[in-house]
Amino acid sequence: MQQKKLAARVKGFLTVDGLQFKDLDGTGVLKPYEDWRLSPEARAEDLVARMTDAEKAGMMVISDQPMGISAKEGQPTSHAGALLEAHEEVMRHGRKAMQYPTTYKLATWHVRHLIVRENARASELACWVNAMQEVCEGTRLGIPCIVASNSKNESADIRYSAAQEDNRFTTFPGTLGLAASRDMALIERFAAIVRTEFRAANLRKGYMYMADCATDPRWFRTYGTFGEDPRLICDIITRIIRGIQGERLGPDGVALTTKHFPGGGARENGFDPHYAEGKFNCYATPHSLEKYHLPAFRAAVTAGTSAVMPYYAIPSNEKSAFPQNGMDAFDREIAFAYNKQFIDGILRGELGFTGVVNSDTGVLSGMAWGAEEYAPAGRAAQVLKAGTDMVSGEQDPAPFLEAIQKGYVDRQTVDRAVKRLLVEMFRLGLFEDPYADEAAADAQVNTEASRAAAYKAHQESVVLLKNNGALPLTAERMAGKKVYVEMMMRTDYSEEELKNMALSGSRADPRATIAAFADALKADHPDWAFVDDYHGADVALLLLKPASGSYFAATEGYLELNVCRATGIDVDHIRNIRAAVPTVVLHVNLNLPYLLANVEPLADGLTVGFDTFAKAAIDVMTGQAQPVGKLPITLPGSDAALAVDENGRCASPNDVPGFDKARYMKNGLSYAYKDGAGNEYLYGFGLTY
Repeated sequence: MQQKKLAARVKGFLTVDGLQFKDLDGTGVLKPYEDWRLSPEARAEDLVARMTDAEKAGMMVISDQPMGISAKEGQPTSHAGALLEAHEEVMRHGRKAMQYPTTYKLATWHVRHLIVRENARASELACWVNAMQEVCEGTRLGIPCIVASNSKNESADIRYSAAQEDNRFTTFPGTLGLAASRDMALIERFAAIVRTEFRAANLRKGYMYMADCATDPRWFRTYGTFGEDPRLICDIITRIIRGIQGERLGPDGVALTTKHFPGGGARENGFDPHYAEGKFNCYATPHSLEKYHLPAFRAAVTAGTSAVMPYYAIPSNEKSAFPQNGMDAFDREIAFAYNKQFIDGILRGELGFTGVVNSDTGVLSGMAWGAEEYAPAGRAAQVLKAGTDMVSGEQDPAPFLEAIQKGYVDRQTVDRAVKRLLVEMFRLGLFEDPYADEAAADAQVNTEASRAAAYKAHQESVVLLKNNGALPLTAERMAGKKVYVEMMMRTDYSEEELKNMALSGSRADPRATIAAFADALKADHPDWAFVDDYHGADVALLLLKPASGSYFAATEGYLELNVCRATGIDVDHIRNIRAAVPTVVLHVNLNLPYLLANVEPLADGLTVGFDTFAKAAIDVMTGQAQPVGKLPITLPGSDAALAVDENGRCASPNDVPGFDKARYMKNGLSYAYKDGAGNEYLYGFGLTY
């Protein structure tokens, strides 16, 4: 038998039968959970039996933990500044919360799951995680911790190129952009890069990716999906899970958390369950749940996803039409993390999932939709009974400890949940070697080769929607022409809005982005004759970044999807440019399926991207790259297609993808946008040169 690689900073080693093992409990006697020759399941079974109630409770929470590099002046740190040891009140997701010292959480509360939010270098992350692993190794049973992160390898904004991007990791386009490329070999390369970079930083768990089918066009989180076609989503999510985790999760992989079961796309006119106005999942069309929303989760389970994250929402009987997945009604109108019918019944029963169910952030405190009647310990018991193993957003495991000790939940259910959590850690090899090489980390991240692969994805994410002969803007066509360029986006964000944008991944200053675009484009095209006044231009290149909605707050009315002043675009200004300039080319960034009726007729050439580098869009406009992207979402054609009646019913069903909405619409309404050439901007549409 081949010796496993072991690494320790605190505890010693044992030699048995000529092989070495870590003496994690410090007794000098090899216990089954220390024996790497046994299966993860057998080791977890043994360890659960040795754990105290407090140690079990500590396994069941996961929350943000700031790094030592984020310490404010005067705040205490440990481990040469790696760990933040401050105890203070902070604002998190719009709510006041307590932040506790890192060592206290690990050693006293026995917390073993943490979330990182900082945009830090891989070496800084590895140093931080290594320091926490050292603390964990020194505890009674030597149980390691595991650090999760949201995705770090996709753009959350529109920058000119990687040179302007402040992300420390290789930056691909947004996930909609990956879906637009349809390049499965490139998506597999993306997964391999993510795996390498997370491993280098010692981030062993990813809160990603979204398997949600984007069916409600006003849903703010559409930008994080792979679009609206269940078949494409299934293909992509399968390749990504196997690419990042491995064919079977092991020490070289990163455990993924596929979200948001059973699909967050079935919104009620765009309102999101991060706030009360959007707390219902509405299935207005019979069979939509199994036809559109469940397939990608079925594919994720088949691919071996290590964890699944349920959404905050409540399945609504009143707002749904049946049957849905064989059900004539939902048993209980309660959030999915609390919902036994969906977690134990559909996910674990029908889909056969045996891994970790990890709730979304805040379901125990801020967003306990349908479970408001329970105290925190009662809610902890309810999620465990439903089949959920761990709750996100909780610093203090006290509700779980109380639920265990007061008998609100039986011991078998508790132990089953803890075992699932431990099995994941055993599979990852964390009990043998939880450390990463800090000195080697940065060299493995954001390499020249990975940036080249990412830039190809940016180019392939660009979709050509319209061309009246203006494109490509070749050198011959541009010879002697005067060029006006402008990037347009909203710049009047409040401080709170900027904070919310940062939570969703966007760290850009809009004014700086606008200035950087013009400067970089001029530097890249010294042969063009740029003018500052469009009145003297022959060609105008306009990049538009409309923005609507907020991650954590409801809008006063329905989300605006028109490209207009309300979404940060001065259409009158574009009309004035159109009137003065012979050739106008537009590029629109789509983080939502915006209505293009206000701007498409003003363009001779029109491309769209999905948090795509502006340079890549210019490459397509100039013919340096061919337009190969296809729409991953259907673009709606009119306000009438999105109109909501007095009963809250949308003219186009919110639980059905755009390519299928026309089947269910009444009064002769169409859904997809049709341009002057008669092209419908349906899912899969895209022109070529």
